[in-house]
Amino acid sequence: MSEQPATTDTARQQLQPAAADAIRAYAAKTRENADQLAAVLEDIATNGLPSVEDCTPWEQLRETHLARLTRQRPAVA
Repeated sequence: MSEQPATTDTARQQLQPAAADAIRAYAAKTRENADQLAAVLEDIATNGLPSVEDCTPWEQLRETHLARLTRQRPAVA
C-alpha cells in the first residue's frame, strides 16, 4: 500500500467521524503489535534464541488463550 494520497480525479466517499476514528484506532493497534513483533525479532537476531527453560510450552499458551476467549464470550442459553 502506498502512503501517497489518491489522485484528485478519483471521487472518494468520506467516512463518518466515528468510523474514521475506529479505523485510526485499529491502525494504531496494528502498528503497536507490529512494533512489538519487530522488537522480539530484533532481540532474537541480536542475542539468539532463548533457552528452552525460559520458554513457555505452546500447549500452555494455547490453554491460556482459550480460557481468555471463553471469559470474553457471553454464555449461550
